[in-house]
Amino acid sequence: MELAHYARVWLASARYSIVRTLMFRLDFLMWSLVEFFWMGVNVLLIGVIYSHTKSVAGWSQYEMLLLVGTSMIQQRLMMGFFWSNLFELGRNIRTGQFDFFLAQPGNPLFMISTRKLDLDGLLNSFVAIAVVVYAARELGLHPGVADVAAYVLLLGCALVIHYAIVLISVSLTFWLIGSEGIVGSYFTIFEFARIPRQAFTGIKRILFVWALPAVICSNIPASTLIHGFQSRYLLWIAGVAALWLAFAAWLFNRGLKRYSSASS
Repeated sequence: MELAHYARVWLASARYSIVRTLMFRLDFLMWSLVEFFWMGVNVLLIGVIYSHTKSVAGWSQYEMLLLVGTSMIQQRLMMGFFWSNLFELGRNIRTGQFDFFLAQPGNPLFMISTRKLDLDGLLNSFVAIAVVVYAARELGLHPGVADVAAYVLLLGCALVIHYAIVLISVSLTFWLIGSEGIVGSYFTIFEFARIPRQAFTGIKRILFVWALPAVICSNIPASTLIHGFQSRYLLWIAGVAALWLAFAAWLFNRGLKRYSSASS
């Protein structure tokens, strides 16, 4: 029953988001185009790089395109489902509008995370999927149902990591005056997700592959589609996702105990 309750809440939020988007169609169109052109620049950049070389860290042009497309799918899904909700959390905490979420009939973390969808991000996720499909076709890949299912599962684990890192950043608002700069560093961290894991050595490998799991979010799903499923990769990314999500939820609940409402 509780699961059905949360499903109804999410569907109501989704309907609200669709209605809101239809009220501001030009805004939706403009942001969709901005994201589309940003994705286009990333794809064109690969063409420029590979016009001067045949391989980057052992990755061919279309392998790199598949890697970048995988990264773009994750970021578009993150933008569509969670970014606006979490980014607004810091402002709501400072202004006391966070009371609104505490008064709602549900877990506060669920309520703040699912209040609205950004349809422009979700729309462009299909463009990113098209990039991956095109790259796979050019590579001559013919993944079966199990391979596609494994790829989708790995994408889900990666999305959890994206969500957890942003939640950790925004939860610092419970202790700090503002966290916008910290939250914005999410984009800087995940710029490295479009780089092959083999390109990182030494301290950079420790930082961006092991300490901050930005690189594995895209590299593991892309490698699975190219080279086939390996259970150790699933265990690796699933374990990392579980640890980061557990820490993010703990930090949020810890900060929640410090929160003073607008009336106090």
